[in-house]
Amino acid sequence: MTEPKDFKTRLEIAKSKIKKQVESDLKKNGTFMGSAFKLGTELVAAVAIGTIIGFILDGWFDTKPWLIIIFFFLGTAAGILNVIRTANRMQKED
Repeated sequence: MTEPKDFKTRLEIAKSKIKKQVESDLKKNGTFMGSAFKLGTELVAAVAIGTIIGFILDGWFDTKPWLIIIFFFLGTAAGILNVIRTANRMQKED
C-alpha cells in the first residue's frame, strides 16, 4: 500500500502542473485578445488614413468627392491586406 507522504507528494506535483497549465492558458487568452485588437486597429487605421489623404488631395485639386472615394477604397484594400499578412504570420508562429 502507498504511504500518505508519497500520495501527498504526487498530489502536490499534479497541482503544480495544473496551475502551470492554467497560467499558460490565461497568457494565451491575453495574447489572443491583443492580436485581435491589433488586427482591428490596423484595418480601421488604414481606412482612416486613406480617407484623410483623399480628403486633403481633393482640397488641393478641387475634385470633390472623387479622390476621397478612391483613397477610401485604396485604404480599405491596404487594411485588408495588412490583416491577412498579419494573420498568416501569427498562424505560422503558432
